[in-house]
Amino acid sequence: MSPVRSTAPLLRTVPRLSVDTHQVHLWVIGTEWAGEHPEHMVTSELDDRERERAAAFVRPLDRLTYLMAHIALRRLLSAYTGIPPAGLPLGRDTCPCCGGPHGRPVLHGTGLHFSLSHSHGIALISIADAPLGVDVQRVPTLETVELCLPELHPAEQRELRALPDAEQPLAFGRLWTRKEAYFKGLGTGLGRELNSDYLGERTDPDAPARPRGWRIENMPSCPAHVAAVAIAAPAGAAGPDILARRLPTECLYTDDATERIAAERQVCPTWE
Repeated sequence: MSPVRSTAPLLRTVPRLSVDTHQVHLWVIGTEWAGEHPEHMVTSELDDRERERAAAFVRPLDRLTYLMAHIALRRLLSAYTGIPPAGLPLGRDTCPCCGGPHGRPVLHGTGLHFSLSHSHGIALISIADAPLGVDVQRVPTLETVELCLPELHPAEQRELRALPDAEQPLAFGRLWTRKEAYFKGLGTGLGRELNSDYLGERTDPDAPARPRGWRIENMPSCPAHVAAVAIAAPAGAAGPDILARRLPTECLYTDDATERIAAERQVCPTWE
């Protein structure tokens, strides 16, 4: 996501939401909840690059998922910072792999960290006070598992191959989302080799430990999708307190969604 360049003054209001230490706020949005007229969603807060990327999607579902995700992201970050959605100082960290300006997405000058993922009609947005990554994927086919398996860590390969064929797609999907969430948290994305880190279930007694300094967990989801979150945490720290909420559909349409977002208190342990 490119930084916003605007000549308008950066007007702040009082932030309506905050996130505690070792806490992850997870917001869920899906195309099935988009309403009857998605063409009326407020897209004016998106920057030129976001609009260009949305227009480039061939499949209408992919375009709608992208638009919902990015409208929701800007409006959520505005509720946490008090900065108008169109004026958020978004940018990219330096890539740890090559030093280029395409590392982890950042919100400059706020101390707030976020991650966004979307797949086949579902978008997840995670917000915390420490570097983090989130990933959601549709449960893969067995053919996809067989294609990707040789690229994984040897201990991960052994664990997956020990499972019956019918159980491998879900187990692989859970592993893959843990791996992608961790890579997003690092800021490398898939520029990091898939076999660099062990993120399996440790069913193999000879398996190595997972990466130090990170808590990486799968989350309950709907039957068609798998999801995971990774957050930087001191060694020995308890797992993150993940508070999942469904973003109200009207937040994509109303002129100012801050009050509605701040008022949402319904916990969303799973989504359909």
